[in-house]
Amino acid sequence: MESASEAIVEARNQLQQAQARLGVEIGAYPTPISGCDAQFNHLLAERRRVTAALRALEEPVHIPTPRTP
Repeated sequence: MESASEAIVEARNQLQQAQARLGVEIGAYPTPISGCDAQFNHLLAERRRVTAALRALEEPVHIPTPRTP
């Protein structure tokens, strides 16, 4: 069983690989690109989701603790 920190490292690696693949795919997308190109817009949305997930992994973890009177 892997630890939480190992799982986070693995998730970060997978997300970085996905980000790189999306960057290549977006960069190789044929031009001209119209605003109604659903496939290209989907790629952009996926890139935003991956970037947001990577940012979330960098956020400090908040573990609530019970208050004592």
